[in-house]
Amino acid sequence: MSQTFETIAYIRTDFSEKFGIPRQSGRVKELTGRIVFAPQYRNPEAVREIEGFSHLWLIFDFSQSHRREWSPTVRPPRLGGNKRVGVFASRSPFRPNPIGLSCVKLERVEHTENEGTVLVVSGVDLLDNTPIYDIKPYLPFADCVPYAKGGYAEKFEDYKLKVSFPEELLSQIPENKRQALVNCLSEDPRPSYQEDSERVYSMSFAGFDVHFKVQNDTVCVFSVEKL
Repeated sequence: MSQTFETIAYIRTDFSEKFGIPRQSGRVKELTGRIVFAPQYRNPEAVREIEGFSHLWLIFDFSQSHRREWSPTVRPPRLGGNKRVGVFASRSPFRPNPIGLSCVKLERVEHTENEGTVLVVSGVDLLDNTPIYDIKPYLPFADCVPYAKGGYAEKFEDYKLKVSFPEELLSQIPENKRQALVNCLSEDPRPSYQEDSERVYSMSFAGFDVHFKVQNDTVCVFSVEKL
């Protein structure tokens, strides 16, 4: 029996394109998003007591990764794009059902005139206007497994690049967005199989195009353009 899901909300973030989005939630704590409910779900009773939880699970649609066919194996970018693993042993967006799971921090609840109750969250890893199917509270006593194994992903836990961002360029970015952008760049948005030190990358963030190269484990920003 087939099952359809209704979109209950959309999340507003600084990412208009997939490139540059952290590969996991919580990696860049400064990244914020606004969860705006669809009109039929803007009943404030639906989020009663939610302020008592520090973190939330978001179940969302990988809206730009829909495919008719699916593959039993995928190439995780952190493994260089060459090694294949089982799709169910990965968090790849290319799945039989393109459903994602993200853990975010609830910063505050806003009650607005035009959009109803809005959830402001941080540590986001989602594209702007991503459809949200469900929201559930994170329960530390049930959801946290202190001695869980991370498989092949563990070796990338502390992976970071240095970032060289000239002050005259960084100053073009709104002050409250700067640290989030620097931390996103340090996460190394490149596909892992690309090692060309002269290749120019472009990352769209908060209404700006940021152009950079990666040389000797350092992200070197050389241009910022307002979109």
